[in-house]
Amino acid sequence: MSMKSITRVAAAVMVFAATLSFSACGTSDATDSTAGDSGDHSLSGNPTDGYDVSGVKKDDAIAALLPESVTSDGKFVVGMDTSYAPAEFISTDGKTPIGYEVDMAKALGNIFGLKTEPTTAVFDSIIPSIGSKYDVGISSFIPSPDRVKSVDFVTYQTVGTAFVVKKGNPQNIDPNDLCGRKIAVQTGSTQETEVNESSDQCKADGKDAVDVLSFKQQTDVTTSVMTGKAESFYTGTDATGYAIKKSDGALEQLEPVRDTVKVGAAVKKGDAQTREAMQKALQKLMDDGTFQKIMDYWGVGSTADKTAEVVTE
Repeated sequence: MSMKSITRVAAAVMVFAATLSFSACGTSDATDSTAGDSGDHSLSGNPTDGYDVSGVKKDDAIAALLPESVTSDGKFVVGMDTSYAPAEFISTDGKTPIGYEVDMAKALGNIFGLKTEPTTAVFDSIIPSIGSKYDVGISSFIPSPDRVKSVDFVTYQTVGTAFVVKKGNPQNIDPNDLCGRKIAVQTGSTQETEVNESSDQCKADGKDAVDVLSFKQQTDVTTSVMTGKAESFYTGTDATGYAIKKSDGALEQLEPVRDTVKVGAAVKKGDAQTREAMQKALQKLMDDGTFQKIMDYWGVGSTADKTAEVVTE
């Protein structure tokens, strides 16, 4: 799920979009009134640098688990949609991926003794390319049943989902009745699937379908509500919290967080070696506190898991 710059609307919205695209000053884990608080909502150091993982060293035993297909080029190539702040997005230089999943990927590469290469891709193109173009996919993936049919996962985070509207909910959006409403989502996301299912139910009930507005970039999802193109957007609470803080009071979360879900790194289906290496490397980062420090740095500390779990069929 990736973040990008937006250049298309009125000046105030352009400022907002630019802030979303390349400002990295952290996010609440949901909104100020929901979810736990890590206690650290500001970034230390240069916000374009991310958390410093240079102290994470190679673990020979874990590195030895990886197949030659991953290690032969000396690179740990990670597919990610860099438009989903604060998980992965583009820095102020217009080209460098930053975010908590970027930092995590770099730490994993250090453990493997490989140079991490975060590679920007369209969100829904990542999973089909794992094992060929990318060694793994790390892009706020929820291991849904459909995705688990195609790839395996190693989880590291638990997030919720929520609807976001303009402050005061001027359109009176009811998340339990979306029929006839304009709802923005990111293309290929679990939230897109859920809203489309709601639309199908509306039609089955003889009501107007949901007008589902799908965008490839989360920044465009957010901007669609800011400009009035959409009445609400639906996404993960890591992104909602970030968007709300960056809107300077223009947006609010519509309701308490919905069902929490796991987030995981996607690994080629049946690649037991890479899957085991990822699980052990993530667990090592969790056990030594590095992963928690990364998540705290970006303001999403309370979403960090303590155990890396494998999800497969």
